[in-house]
Amino acid sequence: MAPNRPFTVNPVLTAVAVGYANPAQTLIADRVLPRVPVGSESFKWTEYPLAEGFSVPETRVGRTGQPARMEFTGTERDGSTEDHGLDDMIPISDINEANRQRAAGLSNYDPRARAVEGLTNAIQLAREIRAAALIHNAANYSTGRKVILSGTSQLSDYTNSTPIDVLMAAIDGTLVFRANTLVMGQAVWAKLRSHPHLVNAVRGNLTNKGIISREELAQLLEIKQVLVGESFVNSAKKGQDVSLSRVWGKHIAALYIDPAATNQRGITFGFTAEVGTRIAGSIADPNIGLEGGERVRVGEKVKELIVAKDVGYFIENAVA
Repeated sequence: MAPNRPFTVNPVLTAVAVGYANPAQTLIADRVLPRVPVGSESFKWTEYPLAEGFSVPETRVGRTGQPARMEFTGTERDGSTEDHGLDDMIPISDINEANRQRAAGLSNYDPRARAVEGLTNAIQLAREIRAAALIHNAANYSTGRKVILSGTSQLSDYTNSTPIDVLMAAIDGTLVFRANTLVMGQAVWAKLRSHPHLVNAVRGNLTNKGIISREELAQLLEIKQVLVGESFVNSAKKGQDVSLSRVWGKHIAALYIDPAATNQRGITFGFTAEVGTRIAGSIADPNIGLEGGERVRVGEKVKELIVAKDVGYFIENAVA
């Protein structure tokens, strides 16, 4: 017998929750930490010892001898998803008026769908902030696979800095799996795309003026992609004037990302464990306004994880 749930999932609203994306933002969390389906809220992933992949014992076998034995081990790690959700409250008078307007052919506005869109956007932004906090945390990178730039070495210094050297050292500085992705914020990309050294290299030594595209930089460095986080977040407390700041800071991460990796196989810097899909639904609530209304909820069960630190390299304070 299925358990009673106060919020019945509505397939139509769930479709809105799954499909909605705010066109005014570029959110990259799903590409930096790809979603991996797991069977339940509690799951396991396995970490394998580094030495086992590179140690080769004596393989020669004598006529009456036995082959050497190898034993493969792994450390099972526990993980669990977290519930992330938000509610919006709609007075019944708003719902009735919207129904009347649609019936009269005067509008196609649906306050429930609009609430789902707004809630979904906020949940996506919250996930973006969590992903940026993980990727931009130097503690999530192994010793020797991170560097701090300062002064003339920062890539915003067009005269003294050497971005190709810095970026190639990061890309080739990961262990075994060469980084295939650069992740940075818009503040970094705004400086990097017009750096004279990069423009000159991409334009075949013909000019050092202008700008390059993300695709051109990826091709120059022989990597798969350059991801740029462009989103803003309002850091002001409720009731205060809006204070927008970038979600992604002034750093660069060189990562090996395998979107096909799972919690059971494959190497990737990190992933997002996910149970099911994002859901949405509504329930009558008599405590909304004078006449009651509906409470709309959107949520998801996810957990962002860094699982292979050695296939990442962190460039802290890449630009001033």
